[in-house]
Amino acid sequence: MQSDTRVRQIARKKRLFRLSEAVAAGVHPEYVRRLTRRGELTRVGRGLYALATAEATEHHTLAEVSKRVPKAIFCLLTALRFHGLGTQSPREVWLAIDRRAGIPRVDFTPVRTIRVSGAALTSGIEEHKVDGVRVRVTSPARTVVDCFKFRNKIGLDVALEALRDGWRERRFTMDELGHHATRQRVANVMRPYIEAITA
Repeated sequence: MQSDTRVRQIARKKRLFRLSEAVAAGVHPEYVRRLTRRGELTRVGRGLYALATAEATEHHTLAEVSKRVPKAIFCLLTALRFHGLGTQSPREVWLAIDRRAGIPRVDFTPVRTIRVSGAALTSGIEEHKVDGVRVRVTSPARTVVDCFKFRNKIGLDVALEALRDGWRERRFTMDELGHHATRQRVANVMRPYIEAITA
């Protein structure tokens, strides 16, 4: 049927799509539900669908969360994992959200949020494509600086490991690190640790 074909096209193009996106493309929700009952689509979260045959990547959860919370920025332990820094394997997805934003509604995975404002919403943010979805992640340098800023939440040991790994693997320059440390007001906190690894 024409509408079934349209749903498949949307699913192939987007890989992960919201029911509202299908409706906006002129597809009645019943066609999405019917393909899901047939096993052609998989419901991966409330209002989120993907082709049943689609191969999910390691960071598929980030794509799902980005569909639900488009302005979210993945940060701290989640960003460390994304960039392959340190040994953390977080059980929760860490998000930075605007200080004035409402609490994100995500029902398929545990989420921890930190509230940020001003330059922290735009500085050091990278965009990546994960399973066809645009995700926003703090850069390696910004992530390390955030780890020091929020060391009371994640532990100083995690911040130090991220700093050592990032520097050893040349994932950032000291200029990048210094820029973000100054903007986040943790330059004085980080200085002795930076001097120790560059001595």
